[in-house]
Amino acid sequence: MSTMRATTVGCPHCGRTNRVPVAAEGRPKCGHCKRLLPWMVDAGDGDFTEVAERADVPVVVDLWATWCGPCRMVSPALEKVATDLAGRIKLVKVDVDKNPRLSRRFEVQAVPTLLILDHGETVARQAGAAPAPALRQWVEQSLTARKG
Repeated sequence: MSTMRATTVGCPHCGRTNRVPVAAEGRPKCGHCKRLLPWMVDAGDGDFTEVAERADVPVVVDLWATWCGPCRMVSPALEKVATDLAGRIKLVKVDVDKNPRLSRRFEVQAVPTLLILDHGETVARQAGAAPAPALRQWVEQSLTARKG
């Protein structure tokens, strides 16, 4: 199955809007200035494997819920991290209430729960909200430990 869904992303460098597929090989680049774009998409029970597990770059998974206050607070911080690390990570957001299979699979006990997947394998996990600098440090340390 090929997911033809796309999302739009504003280029943080030139401001142009770009269509970015939710599942693709490589790393998205701005059609205008050719710089790397932050890759932030939604996924669910039906397309998680294609969108997250088959990604060429490490994936930060945000398992969240609409009713969760800390989830709403951490979302902009995660978007900042995805922008800062454009080309190095992909941010995939999963609403646990709409996607119970993924919630069970990852044994979500609290939201937000954050995972880092590398080629479909969970390499790091943390529960709870944190500010952008702490999240970025967690992501970078997890990726460095994986390579080291």
